[in-house]
Amino acid sequence: MAKVTKSMLIGELLTVDPNIAPILMRAGMHCLGCPSSQMESLEEAAMVHGLDADVLVAQINDFLGE
Repeated sequence: MAKVTKSMLIGELLTVDPNIAPILMRAGMHCLGCPSSQMESLEEAAMVHGLDADVLVAQINDFLGE
């Protein structure tokens, strides 16, 4: 199982498991297909969207652990 960190790029996350996309979409990150978002870290994207990166990391890692 891959362990996600907030320093990972959005593009990397979607490579780990494309099913991470719905988690990010539910959190309000609707720009996943935008080329610039692919090079943004999860932490940067969370900051732009007013989200807690640590909470997102926990949700994604919980999902990957299922």
